[in-house]
Amino acid sequence: MIAIVGGLATAVLWAMTLLASARAARLIGAWSTLAWVMLIGLAVALPFVLLTGLSVSLTGSDMLKLAVAGFANTGGLLLGYAAIRRGKVAVVGPIVSTEGAIGAVLAIIAGDPLTAAAGALLAIIAIGVVLASVEQPSARVTSAGDTRPNPDETGRSAAVTACLALGAALLFGINLFVTSRIADTLPLAWSILPARLAGVVAVSVPLIVTRRLQLTRPAAPFLVIVGLAEVAGIATYAIGSRDSAPVASVLASQFAGIAAVAAFVLFGERLSRVQVAGVVVIAVGVAALAAVRAF
Repeated sequence: MIAIVGGLATAVLWAMTLLASARAARLIGAWSTLAWVMLIGLAVALPFVLLTGLSVSLTGSDMLKLAVAGFANTGGLLLGYAAIRRGKVAVVGPIVSTEGAIGAVLAIIAGDPLTAAAGALLAIIAIGVVLASVEQPSARVTSAGDTRPNPDETGRSAAVTACLALGAALLFGINLFVTSRIADTLPLAWSILPARLAGVVAVSVPLIVTRRLQLTRPAAPFLVIVGLAEVAGIATYAIGSRDSAPVASVLASQFAGIAAVAAFVLFGERLSRVQVAGVVVIAVGVAALAAVRAF
C-alpha cells in the first residue's frame, strides 16, 4: 500500500514539475530555471537533513552513491528543461518517463536477470520513443505564395528535442537506480539532498557570480512550484521504493500521461497520429515493464 500511495503521489508531483518547468524554461531559459529550482529545493531539504541526518556515519560507498545521484539528477533536469523549452510536453514527458526502463536496464547490468518478456518490452519502448519524436513538417510560404512542407527545419528540431529528452531519461534512470539504494540505508533526507547541493554548487553559484541568473515576475510562481514539487516527488518516490521499488516506479512513470492530458487542456498542445501512437506505446511499455519486474 505504501508503494502504491508513494508512486501515485510521485506521478502527480512530477507531472506538476513538467508542466511548470515548461513555462519557466520558456520564460527565463533552462539554466536559470535549474538554478532557481535547486536553490529552492536546497532551502527546503537542508532543514530536514540538519534535523534527521547529522548523526549518520557515511561510508565511502555512501558518498559515491550520493555524488552520482546528485550530478545525474542535476544533469537530467538541465537536459529535460532544455527539451521542454523547445518541444511539446506531451512528447518530452513520455520520452523522459522511460527513465524507469533505463533504471531496469541498469539493474540488469548490475546482475538482475533479463527475462524474455522484459527484453521484448524494452524493444517496444524504444519503438515508442522513435514514433513520439516524429513530427509533421511545418509549412513555409514560397516566393509564389503557396505553402509547402519544410521537413528539414521541423525534422531537425524534433530530433534535437528527442535527443535532449533521451539524455534526461538516461540520467534520471541512473538517479532512480542509485536513489533506491540510498533509501535502503540512509535517512529519507539524504535521498533529497544530493541533487540540490550539486545543482547549487555547479549551476546556481556560477550564475550568481557571473550575474547571469535570470528571474522575471511571470516565471517566479512556476519556479516555486517546480522547486517544491521536485523535492516532494523524490521524497514520495523514496518512501514508496522502500516498500516496493518496481511498484513505485510503474505508478510514478504515469506522470507523463497526466502531464500530456494537462498540456492538451491547459496549453492546447496537439500531436500527430504517429506521435499519439508513440506516446501510447511508451506509456503501456513502461507500465508493463515495471509490472513484470514487480511480479
